[in-house]
Amino acid sequence: MPLSPPPRDAHGEVIPHDHPDIGSTDGVIRRIPEHWIMTESDGRRRLSSLTFSPSSGSNRGMSVDLQAQIEEAGLSCREFINTTTPQCIGAIRFEVGALREFNFMVGFNPQPSNPHQGEVWGNFTGAMQRQILPRLASWFLEIEGVFIVSSRS
Repeated sequence: MPLSPPPRDAHGEVIPHDHPDIGSTDGVIRRIPEHWIMTESDGRRRLSSLTFSPSSGSNRGMSVDLQAQIEEAGLSCREFINTTTPQCIGAIRFEVGALREFNFMVGFNPQPSNPHQGEVWGNFTGAMQRQILPRLASWFLEIEGVFIVSSRS
């Protein structure tokens, strides 16, 4: 079922919201570019905290893809991610209910280039980015030899 339109401000920008049509068992997918991978002092490669940070957009949400919306459109999530973002080398997945347990809002923010885009809004503290969010994530498109969680956490 298509999502209802998101709330917008007077300038047409999406207002941070917790969309009622996005279910707690739905998945959101965060794309990973190469420069979000770092090497720790012990040689392990892991995702940097940029992976778990707000994007540069005006409403300070973390950009994600809405898995259920992609699948309901009859598309393969893996192909959609790979073909719409060639610089993406992997992706992680969060379950919406787990994010909401930490008071994050998950909303719909369709873009001309990505009608299935969502956003995660909330309190992206350092501890949240380094400790909590990495533990809530699982691989969707795994990057071989890269860990989600730091060996120091």
